Amino acid sequence: MTEIKTENEMAHPELAAVEVEGTERSDFLLKGALAAGAIFGLGAVSPFVRGAMGAGGGKGDVGILNYALTLEYLESAFYAEALKKLSLKGGLKDLITTISTDEDAHVKALSQTIRDLKGKPVKAPKVEFPYSDVAGFTKLAETIENVGVSAYNGAAPMIKSKEVLSAAGSIVQVEARHAAAIALQNGSRPAPDAFDKTMTQAQVLKAVQPFLTA
Repeated sequence: MTEIKTENEMAHPELAAVEVEGTERSDFLLKGALAAGAIFGLGAVSPFVRGAMGAGGGKGDVGILNYALTLEYLESAFYAEALKKLSLKGGLKDLITTISTDEDAHVKALSQTIRDLKGKPVKAPKVEFPYSDVAGFTKLAETIENVGVSAYNGAAPMIKSKEVLSAAGSIVQVEARHAAAIALQNGSRPAPDAFDKTMTQAQVLKAVQPFLTA
């Protein structure tokens, strides 16, 4: 169970008091970022987060696509680094190569869709991942993949365009397969629950913030 912190326990309660008017997608994302900053500290509201999850990321479906692109950038960088950094062999190397290719394709597809909608894709963040060996990498990969699936699940109900929703749905299905394949590598159950979990923007922010350096 997630512990709800009181105002006295918040790192920066003044952020929780900031009011954001409006009902656009970007307004909800900014509220989530501010809420995370109130609880987890000012580091959670970095310039990158404000751009990707706030008004700078676009409004409506463009904002949602930039939110997804943010996560795909992170995943793309994660797997590209692992292929260079680790001595992966056999089936695991084949799997990570396939996943890396998929994540690159997701970045390109989302970026192009944002441009097609007359939006501007957010820039890729600088990242740093805390692992030093294959075991640490696959454990972290399972966490990142599950966050990605839950983030798509949480954002999907707010997508207005059927075409965008269809595109997001096709991506999250592949992400779920990635998560299952990585789970099997770790000896975990590939589908531990009958229903996938969802995550709010604030929860996703908390999960990925440790990997963002700028």
